[in-house]
Amino acid sequence: MHRTIASLAAAVSALAVTVAAAVPTTPAFHSAAPIAAPDGRWDFTSWDAEHGRVLVAHGQDVLIFGPAGSVHAIGKLAGAHGVLAIPGSNHVLVSSGKDDSVRVLDSTTGAELAKIAVTGDPDAMILSDDGHTAYVMGADSGAISIVDLVSNTEKGRIKLKAGLEVPVLLSPTLLAVNNEPQGEIELADLATGKAAGVIAMPGCKEPTGLAYVPEQGLGLSACANGVAALVDMKARALVKLLPIGMGPDTAIWQESAHRFLVPCGRSGTLSIISLNGREAKVEASIPTQTTARTAALDPASGKLYLPAASFGAAVGGGRAPMVPGSFHLLVLAPQ
Repeated sequence: MHRTIASLAAAVSALAVTVAAAVPTTPAFHSAAPIAAPDGRWDFTSWDAEHGRVLVAHGQDVLIFGPAGSVHAIGKLAGAHGVLAIPGSNHVLVSSGKDDSVRVLDSTTGAELAKIAVTGDPDAMILSDDGHTAYVMGADSGAISIVDLVSNTEKGRIKLKAGLEVPVLLSPTLLAVNNEPQGEIELADLATGKAAGVIAMPGCKEPTGLAYVPEQGLGLSACANGVAALVDMKARALVKLLPIGMGPDTAIWQESAHRFLVPCGRSGTLSIISLNGREAKVEASIPTQTTARTAALDPASGKLYLPAASFGAAVGGGRAPMVPGSFHLLVLAPQ
């Protein structure tokens, strides 16, 4: 994501509905052994189902956490933001925000197979259902680059508004993406290459993470001000706000358990929101670690992987330095 941990509002406005958190009889997850890895700033994390591994966009490179506990870095990037496995191959796609490119990397050798110029400040990405096309969100430019992964070329752009964050596909031809500064969801018609309207989310500030449940047509936006916005994507309307932790950057739909998982880096918690039909309620908030704001889920095992690190005090208004040797991957296993 474009921001790391933005300034967060302390007060949360309610939207005519107060949702009480239900405490489950047993925790949803327990902590497994963390995985140590080289230090570095990080952003998106994703699960590579074909190869059973975790991918982390890791500043100047991509970290690959293998199924046997191995960790290796590939690529030479200029501010890695998003990373995704390209289906049917051993390649990964990563957005390089500071030089307006996406790169295709061989995950075994680390070789750069393609460098593709895209819209300004490329950040979050999503692939088409067939894996042949990537949609790359330009955070600052407010445009979506359409990248052909067969020819490794940009074949078009869709202009929206600046501040684009995490996208989801509502259908093969309709994309929804959070707009962080606007506090709304932008829609893009992939068939016509044009903007297709917005969904207002009053009470949601600085939304980043976004997850979608096709069967119910519901989306969940993770907002920076301590709430998540449940949205009816078909009616294009906010349903309700639900309380979560502070500083989320990701929202994940866990189909097997019918729940949303929202890692909150400022509060160091994982908010769990269950969905029964179209009724959503907060099931639990379990401790993780401050800075654990992005995550990847292995749907088969139910394990959740969250990058995290410790930081010292900021000096002179700069960024807080990372404590050497503190970067690692938290592992939460299902109870």
